[in-house]
Parts: sequence; C-alpha cells; structure tokens
Amino acid sequence: MSSQAHPLSHSDVDSSPLLLPAKVLRSDAEALQAARELADVAREQAARRDQQRKLPWAEIEQFTRSGLGSITVPKAHGGPDVSFATVAEVFRIISAADPALGQIPQNQFGMLQLLRVTATEAQQALIFRSVLDGWRIGNAGPERGTKDTLTLKARITRHGDGYRISGEKFYSTGALFAHWVAVKALDDEGRQRLAFVRRGSPGLRIVDDWSGFGQRTTASGTVLLDQVPVDAELVIDNWRQRDLPNIQGASSQLVQAAIDAGIAEAAIDDAIAFVRQYSRPWIEAKVEKASEDLYVIAEIGRLKLELHAAQALLAKAARVLDEVNAGPIDAAAAARASIAVAEAKVLTTEIALQASEKLFELAGSRATLAEYNLDRHWRNARVHTLHDPVRWKYHAVGAYHLNGTLPARHSWI
Repeated sequence: MSSQAHPLSHSDVDSSPLLLPAKVLRSDAEALQAARELADVAREQAARRDQQRKLPWAEIEQFTRSGLGSITVPKAHGGPDVSFATVAEVFRIISAADPALGQIPQNQFGMLQLLRVTATEAQQALIFRSVLDGWRIGNAGPERGTKDTLTLKARITRHGDGYRISGEKFYSTGALFAHWVAVKALDDEGRQRLAFVRRGSPGLRIVDDWSGFGQRTTASGTVLLDQVPVDAELVIDNWRQRDLPNIQGASSQLVQAAIDAGIAEAAIDDAIAFVRQYSRPWIEAKVEKASEDLYVIAEIGRLKLELHAAQALLAKAARVLDEVNAGPIDAAAAARASIAVAEAKVLTTEIALQASEKLFELAGSRATLAEYNLDRHWRNARVHTLHDPVRWKYHAVGAYHLNGTLPARHSWI
C-alpha cells in the first residue's frame, strides 16, 4: 500500500455531504454512552481503514446522527452543554478505537468554543442551530510555506454587502466531511477574520491529498479558495480573541490530549493481547509463556502506571476547565486552565509515543508483520503529537510556576 494519497478534488459541482437528522443528547451520561457505542463500531475496521486509506464516512455520519457533534452547544441555544470532563472522556473513548475518528471533529469543538468568545448573538444562534441540526464544521485555518502557523496569506475583502475570500489552506482536518468550512483570513487592515463558508460555494475546492504516514484517514489536505463569496453575517472578528481572557485554547488542547491518551490506551491494550496470544519468551527467561517473563511484566506495569498518570492529569485538566468556566474568566483563570491542560498534554504525548514504540519490543518480531498493522499506533501518535511541540509546554509550565508568567493566548496553549 502506497504511503501517498491519490488526490481527489471536490468543488461547487459536488453536492454537500449528506445532511442527516441528528439527535440532541440531553445529559453527560447520554454523551458517554453514544461515544461507547460509536467506539464499538469504529474499532472493528479501524486497522483496515488505515491500511487502505478508507475514509470513515459511515462512522462520521454515526457520530453526527448520535448527537455527539453538538454536545458543547450551550443550553441557551438548545444544546446539552456537557462538562469538559465529559468532552475529554468522549474523545478518549473514540480515539482509543480510531484516533482519526477522534481528530476529524476536533476542530468543530474548537470552533464552537470560539463562537462563545468572539461571535455576535446572531452568529451564535445561526451556527449553533445548524450544528444541532446535523451540520458539521471543518477546518481551513493553517497554511503551508508561511513563517509560522499564525502567519496567513489568505485574504478576505469586502464585495458589495458581503465578502470574497481567496487563498490556499492545508492540514484542513474535517473540511472534506463538513457542511461548513471555517476559513481564517486577513482583512484589508491585517486583522484575522473567521468565515463560515458553505460547502458547494462557488470557487471552493477541497482536495483530498493528505499523505501523512499517520492519522491517514483524517483527510487533512488542501482547501483552495478563489474569490469565494461569503455572507457578512458569517464573518467573525476572530482577532478580538487576543484581547479577551478565554479558554478557547485550553479547551482545544484538552481534546488533543484526549486523542493522544486514546492512542496510548489502544497501543497498550494491543501489546498485552499480542504478548498473551503470540509472543514467545526469551530463551534465558526460563518460562513457558512471554506473559510470564519478569521483564515483560515489569514493562507492562510501567506503561500502565504512566498511562494512568496521564489519564489522571487529563481528568484534572478537565475539572479545572469546568471550574474556570463556571465563573468569570479573567487572565489568571484562563492561565490556570491553560497550564493544567499543558501539563496533561505533556504526559499524554509522551505515553502515546512510548507505548506505541514499546509495543514492538515487548511483542517481538512477529508484531511487525503487515497483517497486524500494529505500527499504526506509532504512526498515529507520531503524526498527531506534532500538532504543537510539548517542549514549549515544559517552558510554559515552568515559567508559570517559577516566575508567575502567564502563557500566551492562542489555540495551542
């Protein structure tokens, strides 16, 4: 199987993804149950989808129909507004079954949180209602070839009563599956705006050219925009986010950490299952089964301890977010949330990488056979954890605790 994707272009001649009736969940318990049911379905063919680069359309549609896509819509707008603790657990459960399925809707949750910070009441009402009705939101923010991830070449300009957007995006996770494509661009004054572009809009092209060796079925490829029209009511003053203490970055990072925790959990579970069923003990162990090897036992114990530590910090970070979200959010409160999530992100990153690599040392040569596709855990962990470098998380945590320095205000902390 080639590591290269075969580019497929989707434009205004295509129909928007099928819009199916979506349930509105009413409690945290219902959300967790829906996540477990989806995970049970997704897990069965996850390895095959990865090998064949088969996009998880049926699974994404189940995600939407089940009501999981709208679990953070505020109660005032008709949603369940579940706790951050539940959000983290939902993404951990799904990602343990298939982390691509966890990553595809991740940006939707980031956008829903962002709407609370910078959108008008009318904009919130429109987008929140659409998500409750089953619309999905995809990402078209990052670009290739710029100085850094915050630098944008895409432009949004006034055109009559609305706007036109032109630019080229990459790492556009979720866009191919979406009904709304959330596009970041600079206006004539150099300020960042966020436009919600309807799928099927003239000049919008989505290219399925993601060729990453991990997270292979996220369709995180190219979005092309050539004078794409967008209504003024769908353009948000995203630049205002920098001036307002908020938890948008922390909430987005919480989901990223939960995805990595799910990858780690799946890798450890597969290592245990393989050692029990297939692995042979080393000749000097003087035991009948690999599962009786003292060193294998100790290493499994170490991995489990580190996984549990990462899960504990993930749960703590979610609780901190819930506490901060319950009251007025000032700079100190926002920083507390960001640091709590950063601490969790460090441990979930490290255990995802360690567990997925250690799997092969413990399971042995047979585990490298393509028929098992166990390398997908490491490939997924390596690619997903590159989203933002944890070396900067160490710095942010240290600066906060040592010098009282508040972290930067953006989507990666």
